[in-house]
Amino acid sequence: MDTLQYLLAGFGVALTPANLAMAALGGLIGTIVGMLPGLGPINGVAILMPLAFALKLPPETALILLAAVYMGCEFGGRISSILLNVPGDAGAIMTAMDGYPMARQGRGGVALSISAWSSFIGSLVATIGIVLFAPLLARWALAFGPAEYFALMCFAFACITGLMGDAPMKAALAAVLGLSLSTVGLDSNSGVYRFTGGDVHLSDGIQFIVVVIGVFSVSEILLMLEQHHTSDGVIKATGRALFNLKEMAQTWWGTLRSALVGFVVGVLPGAGATIASAMTYSMEKRLAGADGDFGNGDIRGVAAPEAANNASAAGSFVPMLTLGVPGSGTTAVMVGALSLYNITPGPALFQQNPTLVWGLIASLFIANLMLLVINIPLVSVFTRMLRTPNWLLVPAILAISAVGVYSVHATTFDLLLMSGFGVVAFLLRKQGVPMAPLILGFVLGDMMEQNLRRALSITNGELGILVESPISKGLWLLAAAMVTVPPLLRLLARRRRPTVAAAH
Repeated sequence: MDTLQYLLAGFGVALTPANLAMAALGGLIGTIVGMLPGLGPINGVAILMPLAFALKLPPETALILLAAVYMGCEFGGRISSILLNVPGDAGAIMTAMDGYPMARQGRGGVALSISAWSSFIGSLVATIGIVLFAPLLARWALAFGPAEYFALMCFAFACITGLMGDAPMKAALAAVLGLSLSTVGLDSNSGVYRFTGGDVHLSDGIQFIVVVIGVFSVSEILLMLEQHHTSDGVIKATGRALFNLKEMAQTWWGTLRSALVGFVVGVLPGAGATIASAMTYSMEKRLAGADGDFGNGDIRGVAAPEAANNASAAGSFVPMLTLGVPGSGTTAVMVGALSLYNITPGPALFQQNPTLVWGLIASLFIANLMLLVINIPLVSVFTRMLRTPNWLLVPAILAISAVGVYSVHATTFDLLLMSGFGVVAFLLRKQGVPMAPLILGFVLGDMMEQNLRRALSITNGELGILVESPISKGLWLLAAAMVTVPPLLRLLARRRRPTVAAAH
């Protein structure tokens, strides 16, 4: 009953005109920032944080604005993934795997609308989870040490490489390439520069935006130019702008499952939407079995990762509010925003400043609904991009990509690196090598290395710590199952075919 009273008081805070306006403004800005490749929620929140402080907004109003931007970016990241095959951020990589094929088939509007609906359901489920289970899940998250995090990330890799159809070795190769790229730059433990070739531009490592724009955007441009024969766009003009009840029923249970998984993964500090979307996409592909057409425009392949993305984003507020530990890079920026107001998040925050906490939680419900209302009517606007002819679309994509990459360090070296990655990715894609494992390896590589080193430093190099806890053992068993079961099933299916043919 106390929780309900606190939540009602939080709605009293969130429903004030000023806070409603900030939630609407933040959601709109976040959607626009999210659809621009390479910016993502961290940059969106970081840009608005000093502005909120300069305007002398009250702490609860500032936090509501930044949270709405965060959620809006998660909504907006799907737009460029589906329409241009250029993920807005790492969490939207899996959405492109079926969203872009749907757009090429003339179902871009359906993909955008179902992704907005799934994002809404994912955020809603996660926000309800915050209200009901935040203290309990925060204590559970403390059971994850470096060994458990390393096992969790290996499980994420097993999910994506074990379910890559008939080309698991190509998926594994892409993942290894991504892991290799993540090792470039300064080693934070020893201070040694690794694989930089003596080039100062690589001393800070390779930026995510350079890799993702090169691998997806530039390679996609090369593929479009290769297929270009007329002035018409390669992508078919979209038909319906909204999903129907049949498509909603087809994705409903997968959306709920993915929302729950995404929320639980989001509670783990540092795990994030990338792991959640990879796990849920693989889970839904496995459950669909022969009935699925994942990778070729299956609507479930859009709904599942989008629900997981947004649920993970909302779940990342749990460790921030209850433990004072940022659940993601974006919530780390928000912790910095709280420090500007001399507010320290943690276990005492619920008692010391309940107005702030419950106002923020209530605003997540409101901002989520606002984002659905904003995004669904704009589907027809977004899909007009698909009518753009190639002679205009290709230079536009290239210009946006170049500006996004150049804005990070303002150096032409990044542009050359982006182009090089694009050419290599183009050649790999021509050979059927998937790009999603490569990006996953690049994003998770540094975190995997750091957690492995921390775990081994605890035991002076003893590998036993990696399989010591029940959580680690369970994750390793699941990872082994994800790698071995799909090939075995395909082998059994091939053996059955001659038997069935002989019987006929």
